[in-house]
Amino acid sequence: MNENLRRDEAAHRSTLLSVDSYEVHLDLGAAADPNVTGFLSRSTVTFSCAEPGSETFLDFIAGTVHSVTLNGRDLDPALVVDGARITLPGLAANNTVTVTGTALYSRSGEGMHRFTDPADGETYLYTQYEPADARRVFANFEQPDLKAAFTFTVSAPAGWTVASNGAETAAETARETALETALDGGAHGGGDGVAVWHFAPTERISTYITAILAGPYFTAADHWTGTMSDGSLLEVPLGLYCRASLADSFDTDTIFDVTKRGLDYFHSRFDYPYPFGKYEQAFVPEYNLGAMENPGLVTFTEAYIFRSKATHDQYEARANTILHEMAHMWFGDLVTMFWWDDLWLKESFADYMGALAVAEATGSATSWVSFANRRKAWAYLQDQLPSTHPITADIVDLEAAKQNFDGITYAKGASVLKQLVAYAGSEAFFAAARAYFRTHAFGNTRLSDLLAELTDATGQDMTGWARQWLQTSGVPLLGAEVEVDDDGAYRSVLIRQDAVDPVTGESALRPHQLRLGLYSLSGGALVRTGMVEVRVDGEVTDVPELVGTPQPDLLLINDDDLTYAKISFDDRSLATLLASVGHLNEPLARAVCQAALWSTTRDAALSAADYAGAVQLAAPLESGVGALQVMLRNAHYAVEHYAPVGERAELREQLFGFVVDGLHAAEPASDLQLVWARAAAALGLHSGTHSRLFRGLLDGRETIVPGLAVDAELRWLLWQALAAQNQATGPELEAELDRDRTAAGKAGFTRASTSVPDQAIKDKAWQEAVFGTRLSNELLSATIAGFAEGPGELRVSYMEPYFAEIGRVWDTMGIEMASRIVRGLFPGSQDLATGVPAQEHRVVLAADAWLAANPSSPSALRRIVVEERDHLLRSLRAQEKRSWPPVRDAG
Repeated sequence: MNENLRRDEAAHRSTLLSVDSYEVHLDLGAAADPNVTGFLSRSTVTFSCAEPGSETFLDFIAGTVHSVTLNGRDLDPALVVDGARITLPGLAANNTVTVTGTALYSRSGEGMHRFTDPADGETYLYTQYEPADARRVFANFEQPDLKAAFTFTVSAPAGWTVASNGAETAAETARETALETALDGGAHGGGDGVAVWHFAPTERISTYITAILAGPYFTAADHWTGTMSDGSLLEVPLGLYCRASLADSFDTDTIFDVTKRGLDYFHSRFDYPYPFGKYEQAFVPEYNLGAMENPGLVTFTEAYIFRSKATHDQYEARANTILHEMAHMWFGDLVTMFWWDDLWLKESFADYMGALAVAEATGSATSWVSFANRRKAWAYLQDQLPSTHPITADIVDLEAAKQNFDGITYAKGASVLKQLVAYAGSEAFFAAARAYFRTHAFGNTRLSDLLAELTDATGQDMTGWARQWLQTSGVPLLGAEVEVDDDGAYRSVLIRQDAVDPVTGESALRPHQLRLGLYSLSGGALVRTGMVEVRVDGEVTDVPELVGTPQPDLLLINDDDLTYAKISFDDRSLATLLASVGHLNEPLARAVCQAALWSTTRDAALSAADYAGAVQLAAPLESGVGALQVMLRNAHYAVEHYAPVGERAELREQLFGFVVDGLHAAEPASDLQLVWARAAAALGLHSGTHSRLFRGLLDGRETIVPGLAVDAELRWLLWQALAAQNQATGPELEAELDRDRTAAGKAGFTRASTSVPDQAIKDKAWQEAVFGTRLSNELLSATIAGFAEGPGELRVSYMEPYFAEIGRVWDTMGIEMASRIVRGLFPGSQDLATGVPAQEHRVVLAADAWLAANPSSPSALRRIVVEERDHLLRSLRAQEKRSWPPVRDAG
């Protein structure tokens, strides 16, 4: 199908072409008919060619290509269409090509996604293109450096709402436009009940950030007015969209408030006017991402519309995503990378700016705590996989690009930018950003372009810093080596850096601007009594400022979380943490220490029992909603994956009882109470001990846990737990679905139904996931999640079929659905048998055998198998770890 565009092909095409404009018409008039599989798409592209007489190709993944006209000459589709490419021979200096075809609706979230709302039967459409799925909707040159202006017109049912990147300029009935004669062949909706929407041309943007929204969406409108640095006023119309059935849950005032704060903030920081006219945000179903930065029409997962009670952490995460996408208007949309090697040029910056804007524009005191607990933890995990890569990655093709939307590109890059701000200063960082926008507006850039602006702003050559941080892989380890005299004072303190690039095997020492925090127990709290600023550079850094000062109970490297590194502790500090981490009175310090303990556990240097014990000491004292959620989730994961099988049941019941006690003790109707309840439901997937409590909550006996809102989301979590323990019947689950006939309810029901520990149910789920075609992306994930629950022996027989089928799955399904299947069904939950080394476990050996037998399989497929094998191997090695010391005796 030649869908996998290579970097060298794209580079050649960009030297040959300069694209001026696109005029795209899409006929969605029959979209509400489920029997109509596709829609007519007409794309007219004007472009110039630097080498007249040469040839190039357009990208178009279509059901059928009806016609291709190049410079007035009709080309035979049978001769020029080859899979996903349309050859354009004999180019002139200036060219116009028109392609008409039938594109296909999607259920995978790629291209033009079509969704039928189970609540009311209405049909909704939206597009999602990154990195290269605009070609599933209209013919184009699908690469980020061939920017152009786009003018869209869309035919759709007259009662619908239709939106695109540009402002709507007109709407008219289809009969008035003679649509039937403008488009030949295929299914269209010309005639009564159909209208045509016309949209203003966009600025010069890349194909992957164009967008279409169509359906009976609920809409809300507002506006923002800002004063620019030159005194002029900028007026930006604001809009919000969601499915009609979710309108009652759509807190538009809150979202508009965050949006306005963001526009105030970024204009102040960037000093470049928002360039794309309107600013609309659509919350859409079955979305594959958190959000996408389409200029003028940002799209979000509708999971950010809270049907049930939501915590402060959930609202903060939504605000972060809103501001992340807004930062992209400058980092990514206004200035765009040439190719996906420099994907980080937009994603790392947006990730950093999202966290910073939540802290500074909305006043959140927990933004950087959440960043440490979630985003940075994701980066540390990703950077220790065999697939790790530099922040500036080597992306040879589109499949590799798709896989590199990962924790390194986003969260490690953002963490390194936070270190850059500490290293170079905030003023220099934003001065460089402002110059970057002015210099490269509506253009494309590489790393060297950013470095030039950073060098000018800081007055120092940043190429060395960039080489050390952006062009190497792996997580540096920082540890303290201390000597203490007889009086308990420091005789010496050394910070030792251990950093080897796992890709090259070479030393990869980085410079770190960081803080050492000194904490001592006082009145039951672990209080910061001192702080030292240190610039670590090289393998060993002396800290003379601490010589002669009393040794604290805890010496915390990387206090305030300024740098990107794993940290280790001296023995006194580790003992203090295991017994007293919850007593740390600085929330960000707690997050740094909790992350360090989790890394130590993942590295099998701390046992699952010790980690879970430390969590049980700390969690009752934790006031941060997000921090508590991460802590309980990690403890659960440690017990299920890192505990030796002989200890697991006892540890599970101990943790389960602790969480249920926490639920009963939590303040009624508080966010913390809801976190404890969700954690209890998750543990109930693996134990039926507290099923009676769950039944009581579902039956409405509110006196069991006063104040707990047992609404739709929590109800499905409880039903899934009961189903996984074979304590929920099919009729009961059907009755709950009747109570919640929504998209989320359908997904909850699917997961619960496939969680039942019955071999026939697991067989059916396997067939649906691996061989079926009816499941949408969301329901596929729910089916896979349910399949993974229940006793391991129910899935033993699927190991060989898994490795036998993943090649076919990859070849026959789109990369989105195939990735979900290959990753989700990997048999990664395994126990280490006595006397069998981790690397000789049967699943590890099976993965090794598949990798050896399939050396030429797609690199993106191999990457998933390699990563999942590594997760399994890590868990098996952790199961070998014994407790040190008994946690409850520590301190």
